[in-house]
Amino acid sequence: MKTDIILAGVGGQGILSIATILGAAALEENLYLKQAEVHGMSQRGGDVQSNLRISSNPIHSDLIPKGGADLIVSLEPMEALRYVEYLSSEGWLVTNTNPFVNIENYPDMEEIKKELSELPHVVAFNMDEKAKELLSPRSSNMILLGAASPFIDILPEKIEDAIRKVFQRKGEKIVESNIKAFRAGREYAGSIK
Repeated sequence: MKTDIILAGVGGQGILSIATILGAAALEENLYLKQAEVHGMSQRGGDVQSNLRISSNPIHSDLIPKGGADLIVSLEPMEALRYVEYLSSEGWLVTNTNPFVNIENYPDMEEIKKELSELPHVVAFNMDEKAKELLSPRSSNMILLGAASPFIDILPEKIEDAIRKVFQRKGEKIVESNIKAFRAGREYAGSIK
């Protein structure tokens, strides 16, 4: 078992929380894990990217080579496309379609959607809207994690356990809200996979 994941987004969206949860779930499964983070401008609005490598065998490098990612997981559509060259030919891209417009020359969304539609394996939908439907607008990252989870070789129950562990200090209401968002994302991805 080996899964190489590139997590992408902008500061403040919760990409590093996803990395923490997947790392905790992988360790619980006694898997090997390597992670390299590139925070860019780590304050809100700057690009954030993380390489996450999970395997049943030892991992020698923490960086994913171009063409080697099994999965790109992004909370921002332009950031997803920034890393497409790292995606393997059989890899999946899972992204939010709601842009975080933080630069003056942000590309036209129709162009971004067109590029996304030309990829062979994509799950793309407005995760922010889905989060608002669940009355949990800050849980887009957990919806994203749920949508990506069918492409990760870790049982969903183990990921839910990791969500509980990571968010337990924030209280049961936050834990349950995040698990509900995770399940909604997983259900959505399962319906289009």
